[in-house]
Amino acid sequence: MLVVDDEREIADLVALYLENEGHEVIVRYDARTALQVVDDPSIRLDMAILDVMLPDVNGFQVCRAIRTAHRFPVIMLTARDREVDTIAGLNFGADDYVTKPFMPLELVARVNAQLRRYRRYDGGREPIAPPPDDGVVEINGLSVNTRTHECRVDGAPVHLTPSEFTILATLCRRRGEVVSAEELFHAIWGDEAYLKTSNTISVHIRHLRDKIGDSVERPRYIHTVWGVGYRIDDNG
Repeated sequence: MLVVDDEREIADLVALYLENEGHEVIVRYDARTALQVVDDPSIRLDMAILDVMLPDVNGFQVCRAIRTAHRFPVIMLTARDREVDTIAGLNFGADDYVTKPFMPLELVARVNAQLRRYRRYDGGREPIAPPPDDGVVEINGLSVNTRTHECRVDGAPVHLTPSEFTILATLCRRRGEVVSAEELFHAIWGDEAYLKTSNTISVHIRHLRDKIGDSVERPRYIHTVWGVGYRIDDNG
């Protein structure tokens, strides 16, 4: 995995904790050399941890560059405890964020949670037991395969981040039911505390709609039930 932070002490400390967990870590201290790693076809990355405030290009731009070609999880590190930074990171395709200062073990827990989901859905190194059915849900031209982490709309592939895929798969599995934002949050981040004022899920839903050609006004798939949650119906 890739760790990028211009504060060398923080980057090296994070790498140390992750290596103690058995992860292979590449450390870079600026965006330029980090993107060289991302673009190197000989290097297989399964995660990137990006500081927002880098000396050359900010972490949001690095995240956006990653998302043009890769689906592996991205965690943003931000020194500002402001929701606008969180939303900005999610808008650029990040899967999670951690606010500085943070406990290294907290970051390690976030990393492990993201990697479990990514490897489960993206054919990583961890073997998984097959689901009781073929793992495919089809609704009005939308096809979601939870075994291969493939999503298609009218036969065309749609590239989703692990968090986006988790939300979509959860809605599809519970088609016809209204699923609250809190339930979707916990489907991604497990037992982490949910804040009702957070816009995290709504940002992910907006990205999902953009990618699958849906809209709020005339939903083909994802319906917003105001004040309650989201629902996917068989009949659109």
